[in-house]
Amino acid sequence: MTQNDRPTALTQRLVLVVTILGSSMAFLDGTAVNLALPTLQKVFVVDVSSVQWVIESYALTLASLLLVSGSMGDRYGRRKIYIYGVVLFTVASVMCGLANSIEWLIIARAVQGVGAALLVPGSLALITAIFPEDTRGKAIGTWSGFSALTAALGPVAGGWLIEHFSWRWVFFLNVPLALAVVILSVKVPETKDDDVTGSLDWLGATLTTLGLGGITYALIEWPSGAHRNLLAGMATAGVVALVAFGRLERHASSPMLPFALFHSRNFTGANLLTFFVYAPLGALFFFTPLDLIQIQHYSATEAGAALVPFVVSMFVFSRWAGALVGRYGARLPLTVGPLITSVGFALFALAPQSGHYWTSFLPAVLVLSLGMTITVAPLTTTLMNAVPTSEAGVASGINNAVSRLASLIAVAAFGALMVTVFNNSLDHHLATLHLPPDVLAEIHANRLQLAAIKVANIEAMQAIAASFVTAYRNVMWVAAASVFTGALIAWFVVVPKEPQQEV
Repeated sequence: MTQNDRPTALTQRLVLVVTILGSSMAFLDGTAVNLALPTLQKVFVVDVSSVQWVIESYALTLASLLLVSGSMGDRYGRRKIYIYGVVLFTVASVMCGLANSIEWLIIARAVQGVGAALLVPGSLALITAIFPEDTRGKAIGTWSGFSALTAALGPVAGGWLIEHFSWRWVFFLNVPLALAVVILSVKVPETKDDDVTGSLDWLGATLTTLGLGGITYALIEWPSGAHRNLLAGMATAGVVALVAFGRLERHASSPMLPFALFHSRNFTGANLLTFFVYAPLGALFFFTPLDLIQIQHYSATEAGAALVPFVVSMFVFSRWAGALVGRYGARLPLTVGPLITSVGFALFALAPQSGHYWTSFLPAVLVLSLGMTITVAPLTTTLMNAVPTSEAGVASGINNAVSRLASLIAVAAFGALMVTVFNNSLDHHLATLHLPPDVLAEIHANRLQLAAIKVANIEAMQAIAASFVTAYRNVMWVAAASVFTGALIAWFVVVPKEPQQEV
């Protein structure tokens, strides 16, 4: 299929179904795996840095390879690369489900991230290639809404499976979805950019992986207090690798990060906003299940259901939100949405830790969902409208890389903040208690487990819980500030809608 052929309505609906199902694999995995973290920490008896790596190994390979995979879709065929991603993602999911150690699980998650790097940008690239600009916004809104609805089922189903069967079934859930995608994709027309030249930028992908890997490792392991010189060296090497990547891309004949795209204010503003909004979301989805399950004693199913209003709201209103750019331009919704979202994060910081969901967490969830509904579809539409169709795969890859990079850095950086505040608060509480030496020794030996620390002393357990809550609230306040910064960026960078000329 050439880009001048207009696809039929049936083809467009088929593309929507295929992209929704495939993207839902990634969304399901992301939400359900976070719910499994308390169980993984208990089953494998590991500290918080190990469960961080369960998330970060996936995010690292995903963020590092998204750009080159977007170029692969434009070059070799968007449908082909999309299907390759679905298959690899599914094989890695089975590997995760069969893992018998935390190390095996971390490696399998890294492989899963490679599959997701092929899968994630392909969905938006297919939609952009198949739908003309006049209907693209509503198509993207439908895609984001149904993907959100599917993702809403993930935490509940995942939590139920964790509670009643095993955390392993969180990963096995991907298999039937993958089969449906592969079968339906036979009827999806292939699209690619026939004018593309040059070779894929594997050196750039390698530098990105080394750079992000070095920085992420240093951030995650820094709170342990060990090997500080080595960690500082790795962080420095990571920064040097990313600087080298930037210089390489500016002079490469076929860069995977075309800096020319950033000449568009809307493209630049949308990606900056993506980073400052999705970083706090990454922290929220990582730490909130730990808070709900380990502190407020929710079951895994209840914790999974806690954020369902968030995704249901996005499903119900996403098609409406997708049309906001056409009505008001990009700047207004991309400013108002993050402002409301920052209020939602502030409510999470203020929420009582009483275990009463309806009066504590639900108001925060509802406000957060309203803000993100106004933000997500207009953000995606603004981004894809800012580039030509021939650059759709690269543009989608860049934005997805930014969002995944945001989550990658968030779990590491917010994790370091969480551990630091937790340790300081715990030291303060312990100084006021007169605990037996053996209890103190056990706490100090396991303090990196955070709320998962278990000792046979009620006062000590109360101190551990209070310290975790203090750290969690600090993270939410910083998250609120990050999203507020994103709103300011949108207002000052994104181009406002031009007033219509009177005829």
